[in-house]
Amino acid sequence: MSKLILIIGNKNYSSWSLRPWIFMRQLGIEFTEKRIPLFTDTMEEDLAPYGSNTKVPVLLDDDLIVWDTLSIMEYVSEKYLNNIGWPIDANARAVARSVSAEMHSSFFDLRNELPMNCRKEFPGFNISAGVQTDIDRIAELWRKYRLEYGDGGDWLFGNYSIADAMYAPVVLRLKGYGVTLGDIEESYMQTVLSQSAMQEWIEAGKQEKEVIEMDEV
Repeated sequence: MSKLILIIGNKNYSSWSLRPWIFMRQLGIEFTEKRIPLFTDTMEEDLAPYGSNTKVPVLLDDDLIVWDTLSIMEYVSEKYLNNIGWPIDANARAVARSVSAEMHSSFFDLRNELPMNCRKEFPGFNISAGVQTDIDRIAELWRKYRLEYGDGGDWLFGNYSIADAMYAPVVLRLKGYGVTLGDIEESYMQTVLSQSAMQEWIEAGKQEKEVIEMDEV
């Protein structure tokens, strides 16, 4: 059994949990998964030992506790992947970090109005002006950096990177709410959706029984 333990929330809803989970699966990092359902009577008690302010995901590596999605992926990249979590080219690496940080700190309308839900699809969903602004910005980023740095492969910067993991839940959101984009962006979405790890996550999310009302549309 791997010494790495990744603590995640509900697969149907927890976009932040998906990011390090799919990153580690895609790059062959062995880990044990511990699922703690969110917004239950025992959630705070269950997460209290990890010092993450009762948030997921959390990575346990022996006695070390690492929390926050981006920190977890950077830690895994540095310690277990010889830093291949970021592009090798310095310019591409800087941009990939910027793109990832923007996902970490922005797109609040999209997050709030289009919650991730693996069990449901909402064709014809009414997209607000704020969400459309977020979608336009995301499409701009995907198109621009696929064209500038994507020649070496099918991912945003050619090879798979932390940036791809950061935007994986966005792909699920856009698909679930019936959002269509340009050819370059749609092709990228299909690359993400065709990942075996993504398919595994989606199927597991569909099997979950918990319902978080605030994340239901």
